[in-house]
Amino acid sequence: MLKEFDPEMKRMAEEESASLRAEQAALEAELQDLLLAGLEEGPVDRNVILEVRAGTGGDEASLFARDIFRMYCRYAERKGWSVEIMDSSLSEVGGYKEVVATISGEGAFAALRFESGGHRVQRVPATETQGRIHTSACTVAVLPEAEEVDLQIKDADLRVDTYRAGGAGGQHVNKVSSAIRITHIPTGLVVQCQDERSQHKNRARAMKVLRSRLLELEQRKRNEARASLRRTLVGTGDRNERIRTYNFPQDRVTDHRIGLTLHNLPKLLEGDLGELLAGLIAHDREEQLKQLQAAS
Repeated sequence: MLKEFDPEMKRMAEEESASLRAEQAALEAELQDLLLAGLEEGPVDRNVILEVRAGTGGDEASLFARDIFRMYCRYAERKGWSVEIMDSSLSEVGGYKEVVATISGEGAFAALRFESGGHRVQRVPATETQGRIHTSACTVAVLPEAEEVDLQIKDADLRVDTYRAGGAGGQHVNKVSSAIRITHIPTGLVVQCQDERSQHKNRARAMKVLRSRLLELEQRKRNEARASLRRTLVGTGDRNERIRTYNFPQDRVTDHRIGLTLHNLPKLLEGDLGELLAGLIAHDREEQLKQLQAAS
């Protein structure tokens, strides 16, 4: 029909051909999802425990950690997800030494699961009088929120300490030991929470974080056991691995795992992460399909 000389018939054929190509692409993507569903190592349809910690770079690193946390909060707003800070520690300049939060919403972990790792920034700090570019870093951990059915934690394996919350809070800070620190004795993992005035609520929040970290630890062991299957997956998930650089003088962000460079850095820091996250997910899909073909 595309060879018809009748202009109207040719136009109709071109429109139908474009529609069919789009439908074919959608069906192929759906088929790939079905093929890869069995290869997923762990839960992907979960809420997120997000941890951001300042790395090397002093005060500038804490300010960068604040910017990165805000970036994820803005992205969550765009997606209609909710963000709740569970624990935080501020630096003297108003940045974050560390912050732990939950991000709740459909598809949160599936979208953010490749964000774990080291994030590096190159920019001129506000306190720099000579205009010199500084490099600093923060680390990000994205954990799937664990459910009680995922793993059992014995009370005998926990040491629970209470203490008075720090920071502003008036009489509540001085008189009430509502903050909670929980140590998981077998692994040595330590979590704490002091943002709530209720000791019971702080304990519940701390247990949520501990459960998610233990699930990540268990998942990491499984991943190592299946390393031959997913060795070339996007990054290793190691939160110490440098995965991305944010270069302010050149207005660019580069994800080193997939070699993707994007510009308009201010827009990205406002939560416009769609293209970046889509690139990581597409690369992950391609690697899994390659491994599936190799295995067959």
